[in-house]
Amino acid sequence: MIIKDVAIRRIIDSRGNPTVEADIKTSKGFGRAAAPAGASTGTHEVVAWPDGKVSKGMEFAEKEVIPKLLGLSTDNQNEFDRLLKEIDGTENFSVMGGNISVAFSLACAKAAADSKGINLFEHISEKKSYSIPAPMSNVLGGGAHAVGGTDIQEYLVTAFDEDITIAIEANAMVHKTVKTLLTDKFPNIALGKGDEGAWVAPLENVEALEIVIKAADIVERKTGVEIRPGLDMAASEFYHDGKYRYKEQTLTPEEQVDFVLGLIEEFNLHSVEDPLDQEDFDSWASLTGQTDALIIGDDLYVTNPERLQKGIDMKSTNSILIKPNQIGTLTDTENAVKLAKKADMATVISHRSGETTDTTISHLGVAFGSHAIKTGIMGGERIAKLNELVRISEQFR
Repeated sequence: MIIKDVAIRRIIDSRGNPTVEADIKTSKGFGRAAAPAGASTGTHEVVAWPDGKVSKGMEFAEKEVIPKLLGLSTDNQNEFDRLLKEIDGTENFSVMGGNISVAFSLACAKAAADSKGINLFEHISEKKSYSIPAPMSNVLGGGAHAVGGTDIQEYLVTAFDEDITIAIEANAMVHKTVKTLLTDKFPNIALGKGDEGAWVAPLENVEALEIVIKAADIVERKTGVEIRPGLDMAASEFYHDGKYRYKEQTLTPEEQVDFVLGLIEEFNLHSVEDPLDQEDFDSWASLTGQTDALIIGDDLYVTNPERLQKGIDMKSTNSILIKPNQIGTLTDTENAVKLAKKADMATVISHRSGETTDTTISHLGVAFGSHAIKTGIMGGERIAKLNELVRISEQFR
């Protein structure tokens, strides 16, 4: 389990931006992990790159980090991650960069699993039984992920079926059906796609939701698969000077709570992510206390156990989005998941808008017993994770 070699390289993500990939080798195993990047990022996330420069993070890693990782045991993830934080010396990885850190951290876990000849999900959580998270897919949207779309960032569908392949294909059918409905509605307009492969069209916010629900209903009738709609509002992106500023309306925090509750009730939404500003824990609690839908904190928590504890104390949400690169290490990611489970909160493991073909989150979703995995439905960097779930599921038959 002793680390014999460590390497880091510069690669590109799905937006064509530079990111990093880390390799860790032991005498018996090998682990490789790449870091993604978000566009709609929470204020309290760790710093992705020192001074915004990938090259600066890599230079620090090669000079200050890699030499100290050699000789460590991959079987002690806590110690490995503690050392990463010690080397960086800051609370938010501003010296090394959280993307550098998370690539090393996840590569260590993968090397440990490979050294033992087991799957990553088995190494992280040595349970006797596992379940596959439901696929949650972005099929239409705008916000920070697309130009010219809706204010609301993502219109999501989550498919539920015992066979993960059938569930994934049902979401894909919804995506195709949305295209058909948009083509019928805008026969003379060129349709586009956002960063995650979701369709983009000049729609009002509620109008877009109606189209997605119509598409989901069509596919549900054809396949018999249960498909539930949801939203990622990314509300902090259009919250300015105490108001939520949509193209068609401006709302106070109280009015925003009522607006979201109305959407949940009228359209039977399964989940709503980031419906309110990332600092307004009180309004989140007001919303969560009035609905049984999943109210998912992403920007609110940024996978940070301290912020999550505040949300638990204030009863701000009933679920949390989990993104390892928001917090910088696997250990801190696991700590957030354990805290959420103790509070009886659902977890949703998630990709980022700027992705790679790394499939680590598929294993994390299984290991953590996540309710769903949010990973898009189109594009090689998205289907890599979905196809890995299919492979994992074969082991449970």
